[in-house]
Amino acid sequence: MVGARMWSMAAGLVLSGAAAAPAQEAPLQVVATTGMIADAARGVGGERAQVRALMGSGVDPHGYRATRSDVTALARADLVLWHGLNLEAQMRPLLEELGESGASFPVAEALPKEKLQPLAADGSDSEGHDPHVWMDVALWSGILPGVRDQMCALRPADCPVFAANAEAYAGRLAALEARAREAAATVPPERRVLVTAHDAFGYFGAAYGFEVEGVQGVSTESEAGLKRVGDLVEILVSRGIGAVFVESSVSDRNLRALVEGAAARGRKVAIGGELFSDAMGPAGSYEGTYPGMMDHNFATIVQALGGAAQGQIAAQEAARAERGTP
Repeated sequence: MVGARMWSMAAGLVLSGAAAAPAQEAPLQVVATTGMIADAARGVGGERAQVRALMGSGVDPHGYRATRSDVTALARADLVLWHGLNLEAQMRPLLEELGESGASFPVAEALPKEKLQPLAADGSDSEGHDPHVWMDVALWSGILPGVRDQMCALRPADCPVFAANAEAYAGRLAALEARAREAAATVPPERRVLVTAHDAFGYFGAAYGFEVEGVQGVSTESEAGLKRVGDLVEILVSRGIGAVFVESSVSDRNLRALVEGAAARGRKVAIGGELFSDAMGPAGSYEGTYPGMMDHNFATIVQALGGAAQGQIAAQEAARAERGTP
């Protein structure tokens, strides 16, 4: 938790610079906690918003703590967009405090509650909800109206631009969703088992018809016990599962233990590839966008499990050709 003194210093910085430029002439200064939120904010804001993401490629949001420069950026922002649902557990007190003095909006907490997956084993919401909603493309598109409305409230004159941009970005996500469903349908039903480092793919499994098993729980701060590893080895061996998947923001130690455990039982299990779970790919790459992140995930999962991902491969190639990257 950020100390009161640090927060006071940052607040003083924003107050001292408040009259530097006419607010209506300069682009909105937006700070987003995760790359997925930042990508949506850039899509909605366009040239009328300057967006910064606090957490870059490979950063785990579950345990992320705000730095001094983060606090200054948050205090100076016109709009702070954060995920909520306890994803940024270490930052939540600061983010809630920001909401008392400025525009601070938890995008996922505005989604319909009935569409969120509970953490409690009995299906109740007594333990909160799984925060990994971006793994369901159609559900994630539901954050766009909230982002648009927050920007419109701050810059009413630019609202028609924000509305048009949000509609265009939603169209990109609709195309992404369509090719995702097409690719998922090519995986044989008996092979639709997704084993990953932590339980970040629950929404993915529910949306696209995969059984999902994570070594760790929903938060990477939880520990994987020996019993859990042993249970997953048994699943791999008894059901003939041939691939497991590492994640870009989580250690692969537990996945390697699964591979070795299955090998000791006479079952060869491959690392099917690296998935982007809690963070996107490198900045400047197609995988460093939300559509690129999800196209990569679908192509990796579907092909490793015996399906075809022509739509994702075509989208990746087109994006790389546009960027002039290999």
